[in-house]
Amino acid sequence: MRLGVAGPVGTGKSSLIATLCRALSGELSLGVITNDIYTDEDARFLRSAGVLDPERIRPVETGACPHTAIRDDVTANLLAAEDMEADFGPLDLVVIESGGDNLTATFSPALVDAQLFVLDVAGGGDVVRKGGPGIARADLLVINKTDLGQYVGVDVERMTREGSEARKGSPVIALSRHDETSVRMLTGWVREALARYRTGDHTPVDPGPMAPHFHAGREDGGGHPHTHAVGTAHAHDHAPTRTGQIA
Repeated sequence: MRLGVAGPVGTGKSSLIATLCRALSGELSLGVITNDIYTDEDARFLRSAGVLDPERIRPVETGACPHTAIRDDVTANLLAAEDMEADFGPLDLVVIESGGDNLTATFSPALVDAQLFVLDVAGGGDVVRKGGPGIARADLLVINKTDLGQYVGVDVERMTREGSEARKGSPVIALSRHDETSVRMLTGWVREALARYRTGDHTPVDPGPMAPHFHAGREDGGGHPHTHAVGTAHAHDHAPTRTGQIA
């Protein structure tokens, strides 16, 4: 199974993948593909962390906006995943990490079988309300770095609840790598997704166009949720963000 991990800059995607590898490498055969625009920074981070054989962690340099290589033209990532599978197969799970991108970035179902979208509390409690296909329709939403909530003035319980509301009840995990309970929830979700994939009960879903959303203060669209037709121009949110429980 190929699992995509997307989300804005600095939300902790690489750290989340390292946590998964530490927890699952003893029972599953794993590989990781990382995406950066001009460097192999994320791959070097994971290799230095010692979470897998370094040859099982391979970088893709996208040379353009990260969403291009995970959605518009997935060739480079497909080739990297296929090479990994040829060299180390049979593999149980290949994790493909997007470079840090905006709230509209999602994976093509031609590349991954399931995908999770990562936000972090340091980006602000309101970011979960901003919408977008990753937040609304990825297979899993992860609200990361919950241990920082008290230091940045974010109510983690509220952010998790609002994430669940935005996803109409689809799964949300509030995660801290320092909280073993939340880590077990994350690894449990991955195991369940893998089990469904193996039995043929999981179908890759394209998160599709932008999720229903509001334009605050606009007379023609501020008072009701609506969508934009595919191809309609719409401003993208490129602002980077920096720095358990399941709903």
